[in-house]
Amino acid sequence: MQNILILLPFFLTPLHAEDCTPPVHTTADLRNALSVSPVIHTENAPGSELADDTFEEKGLRAEVFAKAKTAFHKAWEKGDTQKTIFTIIDYSLGSDKKRMWIIDMHTGELLYHQHVTHGKNSGQKHVKAMSNVDNSKTSNIGLLKTGETYYGKHGLSLKLDGLEQGFNDNARSRYIVMHGASYVTEAYIRARGQAGRSWGCPAIDPAMTKEIIHKLKGGSLLFGYYPDTKWLGDSTYLNEQ
Repeated sequence: MQNILILLPFFLTPLHAEDCTPPVHTTADLRNALSVSPVIHTENAPGSELADDTFEEKGLRAEVFAKAKTAFHKAWEKGDTQKTIFTIIDYSLGSDKKRMWIIDMHTGELLYHQHVTHGKNSGQKHVKAMSNVDNSKTSNIGLLKTGETYYGKHGLSLKLDGLEQGFNDNARSRYIVMHGASYVTEAYIRARGQAGRSWGCPAIDPAMTKEIIHKLKGGSLLFGYYPDTKWLGDSTYLNEQ
């Protein structure tokens, strides 16, 4: 008897909420933490001349870019990074929107404008909550720094380290990593009106995963924005200390 393969229609697949679990195994790529993003040695933080509304036509609101620049410049002054590639995610936008921008702060070039997921317990289409708590399945707010890559359940993945105590410093222990996922493709979002959800990881289109992760890895900054009153008031990267 011939085996019959039954394929479920694309539109019947559920909105995903997949975990960001520890890597099943690592490879030599784990040791390769050198990013292709440029390293710049300068006293003045790159991007100082960029206007707040530089990328508004691409959906990056001036008020969000202003805060992102403040965080980037503070981190640069502290020596947290020498990489000019800067990722901004605006979690106040719905997951149907392209809400991730990757900018070269040295040249002022917008390198990528992509969809990105948020955590299952952060909300459905729109984020309602952010958290730093283990097993909360929520996304992180604030400034993070990219680490090394590894190959795990979702293929090539990028570890993240939170720089803000109390807001995202548990990111690595929570396995909040950037990885590719089928539930954040253009086709998936068009069919359902929103991206699927992770367990807190900023998942991206798998077609772009390798290119983007190799661009970001090894010490570039990632800024996750959400209008949380406590974070806006207490973040050391947004306020004078």
